[in-house]
Amino acid sequence: MLTVALVVLALYWPLMYLANIPAAQRALDTGAVLPCKTAFECATQLRSPVLPSPQQLWNGFANLLFPLNSPNAIPLNAAVTAMETLVGLFLAALVGFFFAIGMVASRAFERSLLPWIVASQTVPIIAIAPMLVVLLGQYGVQGWIPKAIIAAYIAFFPIAIGVTKGLKSPDPLSLDLMKTYNANPWQTYLKLRFPASVPYLFTAFKVAMTAALIGAIVAEISTISLQGIGKMLAENSRASDVVAMWVIMLSSAVLGILLVALVDWIERLLTPWRRARASGRGGA
Repeated sequence: MLTVALVVLALYWPLMYLANIPAAQRALDTGAVLPCKTAFECATQLRSPVLPSPQQLWNGFANLLFPLNSPNAIPLNAAVTAMETLVGLFLAALVGFFFAIGMVASRAFERSLLPWIVASQTVPIIAIAPMLVVLLGQYGVQGWIPKAIIAAYIAFFPIAIGVTKGLKSPDPLSLDLMKTYNANPWQTYLKLRFPASVPYLFTAFKVAMTAALIGAIVAEISTISLQGIGKMLAENSRASDVVAMWVIMLSSAVLGILLVALVDWIERLLTPWRRARASGRGGA
């Protein structure tokens, strides 16, 4: 991670100048009043840069991070988006587990349902989000709940497919052994299929977490929102504040990293035997 960060920092300055010098030259040619004389100097001082300078990003973060409880600050809005994402992931897990168990238990159920699950993910979320909010609003469901449902809609697919793959992962000999022990289907699921699906499950959760975050942000942008990262993006986009948009996008990326790290921490907490097994292989 440190190596990647150093490479990004090394490339950032030349890329910033390459992106901003043409815009600065056009501004100088039009007679715009700028606190600089050459395009090279103006590349780091544009009000709407193509790629903000590090100083502009620093000032943008300072303006949008404090005060922490401000309705226009990133921390409060990021917390709202994180809540929508986590609730959406929980809802997606409930529905995904139900369909995964059904697809493993019945081949006919899988063949009839899987094409529709795949087709549901081809619908643009930016188109379905306003319609879903209007539909739910007719039944009094408003606020952050519709955003969480939209996040669940996006996160449902990787969970359903990942859990299905995990539940099917036990080899035939293990399944035959369970039959030899006269285990019923639920015992087979609890003692064999679910433990075998754990690696697939948390991998699916990590993919679904990022998908749910994107779904929540798009839902906030596509609908009337009073709080959230998407609301901040929409407002600053209308205001043409390029630096603020870059700061908000970087903040959403950090939020995504933290949420995936949360899933990774839960995985380590719930599967200590995998760490012990990995350390044993490393020692060997």
